[in-house]
Amino acid sequence: QVQLVESGGGLVQTGGSLRLSCAASGRTLGGYTMAWFRQGPGKEREFVAGIRWSGGTTYYADSVKGRFTISKDSAKNTVYLQMNSLKPEDTAVYYCAASYGVITSNSYNSAAYKNWGQGTQVTVAS
Repeated sequence: QVQLVESGGGLVQTGGSLRLSCAASGRTLGGYTMAWFRQGPGKEREFVAGIRWSGGTTYYADSVKGRFTISKDSAKNTVYLQMNSLKPEDTAVYYCAASYGVITSNSYNSAAYKNWGQGTQVTVAS
């Protein structure tokens, strides 16, 4: 089991920036895929960005490409989501997720991830 703890959410104005952090513990993360998902009010949970711990390949939802950047710090076992040019439609609870051996084609599917954090609220005011 991997324990995940998110931080960094908050209230920001349209066009502003936030950086989310996800600290992982419990296992070494070689072979894991880490991802961020979000769930807005009245919406289904959706994929935002993902990163393979070994190699660092990244994936993004079309809605955030060019605005969000996922990265990792191996020494700190932490994944980050830098969010720039935020829009009101980015308002959601953001969840960190992790799982071992996620195949590329399934990286966008929440059902592929076995470990989840508690979520952090991001609110973008218009």
